Amino acid sequence: MELPDTTVALARRGFEFSARACEEADAIMALQPHALYLRLLRDQESEAVHLAARRILDGFLAGHMDNSLPVDASADHIAEEVSRVRDDLAAAIGSLTNSEPDIRDAVLRQRAPIALLGGCWLDVLSQPATQPSMIVNRLFAHHFTLRGEGNPHRSLYHLRRRRLEESGVYLPEIGATELMARTDARPLTALHACFYLALSRLPAGFLPELAGVHYAVLALGVDDLLHGMAPMVREPDLREMLATFLELAGPPELARLRTGLALALELEREHVAMLGELAVWHQSLTLESKVAAIVARHAPYAGRHHTRVRVGEQPLAETFTWPIEKFLAEFREAPQLRRTSDGLSGFTKAIKFGGPMFGIFDEREAATFHAWVETVQAGERPDIVVTPCTVGDPRARARGAAFAAGLPADVVIADPGEPGDRELFYRLVNIENYPNTRPLAARRAAKLFDDAEILFSCGADGRYTDASYFDYSPEALYQRADQVYWEKLVEPYRPLESVPDRDEVVFLQTTYALGALVDATWIHRVANLGRYERPCDGALFAIYADEVGHGDLRKNHITLIHRALRSMGIDLPHIREAAFMEQADLPDDLYGFSLHQLCMALFPDTFFNEILGYNLAIEMFGLGELRLHEIQKLRHHGFDDCYEQAHLTIDNLSAGHSKQAADIIVSYLDEVRRVLGDAAVQQEWRRVWRGYASLAYFVEHALLKQHHSPAPTPTPDTIDILL
Repeated sequence: MELPDTTVALARRGFEFSARACEEADAIMALQPHALYLRLLRDQESEAVHLAARRILDGFLAGHMDNSLPVDASADHIAEEVSRVRDDLAAAIGSLTNSEPDIRDAVLRQRAPIALLGGCWLDVLSQPATQPSMIVNRLFAHHFTLRGEGNPHRSLYHLRRRRLEESGVYLPEIGATELMARTDARPLTALHACFYLALSRLPAGFLPELAGVHYAVLALGVDDLLHGMAPMVREPDLREMLATFLELAGPPELARLRTGLALALELEREHVAMLGELAVWHQSLTLESKVAAIVARHAPYAGRHHTRVRVGEQPLAETFTWPIEKFLAEFREAPQLRRTSDGLSGFTKAIKFGGPMFGIFDEREAATFHAWVETVQAGERPDIVVTPCTVGDPRARARGAAFAAGLPADVVIADPGEPGDRELFYRLVNIENYPNTRPLAARRAAKLFDDAEILFSCGADGRYTDASYFDYSPEALYQRADQVYWEKLVEPYRPLESVPDRDEVVFLQTTYALGALVDATWIHRVANLGRYERPCDGALFAIYADEVGHGDLRKNHITLIHRALRSMGIDLPHIREAAFMEQADLPDDLYGFSLHQLCMALFPDTFFNEILGYNLAIEMFGLGELRLHEIQKLRHHGFDDCYEQAHLTIDNLSAGHSKQAADIIVSYLDEVRRVLGDAAVQQEWRRVWRGYASLAYFVEHALLKQHHSPAPTPTPDTIDILL
């Protein structure tokens, strides 16, 4: 692989799925748009959801070509076209933001499921298959900005939530079941959101389209205009990314970028137009129609609570089964609406503070009822015409039909079998193309976590780790980390009196290069959309951002390891390439270590606790004696020690990744204590420590051999210098 990595699109491959995943995906695709949105948002692990995502992308992208731009259009030319669209949309959005409060409220609610997704397509773009691509790192720099640079409360998601609240729109978290109901989201809104979520599940395979979508959505800034916010990523920075892509890409990649760009422009035009139609619909509603909508929303929950209340001659519970027009006509003649001596009505007093229905209706709904009761008491009896909202439905039906038809042509039904380590490594690196490998990866990770518990009883005798179990407290955790650091990593250090010869040093470096080539992969999928709300989430993301240099290729650890290997005369294919399976420079014995990282990384929800523990173990492991000896050897022979130096400093126990890893565990378990109580803390902690032990399971091979454990594949001669 040549540095810098100028890749702008991965090789086109098929997507392998199991027959079972196809059946499950059919059920997912049969869901209503609101439910489909929630399923895609909540499930980032299952094979079936990735197939659903592939079908959704096919439905939106297939046959969608952009012929409005010349093939050789420059970044400036594209920016001018997007700017013209932005000007058109800004005029439409301006009329919406200046609408009366009820209409503006409805518009902001409707847009929220899309607005709160902003930038989600970048969540896992940075991954083993794409690093250290120049364009991926430019996009990651934007991602780091949108994520508030590791502070969830400064992220785009939280800034938009706060702006909604300043406008009087209070919503549950994005993954909450009631979100779509609370926003009155139309099917078209949900389907647009599903496209962005689908792109977030398969970003590596659709990198050119993603780059086009990213530029178009952020440069248009529909949500910035709606909320009166300054963009977090400025247009010149977006244009710089676009210019880089255009410079590096060939004709096929440019065509795909234009497709993504054109589709995003179309979707944003379509949704802003729908918001305009929604505003017109709201403006046309009569007071009776507004009341009818409120009654319809609450009626399913009301019947059993009103067994003694009658409307006309019928029990209220029975009247809720009538057509809404008939119910309102009867209700406005009911005694509950007649004026009382204090100028109100029985119904009005019931929904006020102290009344039996107080809190049932929100402030806007209560105000609507008050206004309606006054017109009823004034003798007004307009025709009751209920106008259902069908805004966007024709386009939603067309969009839904496009991706519900069947499997894309590049989907292959296949069983992964039992691949050897090299093939499994290739599949896991390219997991977007081999989702059928996910169940195998889950079983492998779970088994190793189980096996690693043997070190709970004997881990104190480890050479570089101490995985012996202890009851958790913050003080006990910090004490263990401090003990391991000084007693096992720092105090044993003495400079080497003699340095091995050149060939031995090169060989020893190759024994851990495979792990370095997937550096930080164990956390690259944590803290994604809907999982970036706690301080520990932001801290995990910040660690990963450090590992990839915040988008700066000079600081990217994958770049650094390739530099170091090249200084030793080792020139490897990229790990995503099939040719990597045939390389002869890296020993077969050490694949298990990297495979474990790749396997657990695919399940950031299932193995969240274990990932926290593993993160602590691996961040600490490279400190002290191991790194210092490797640096001494590399310098002696004139090799590049940039990778070793970067980790020796960045992982320090004072304020670096090792300390941060311990702090993250404490923060997480503090939250567990507050939510579930003290008893749950020890249960969650045991899983965290399994993660720590799983690193020790690879490192402490000699110790495991003494205890007759089914040890992992690395040999005793090479495991001691694993990292």
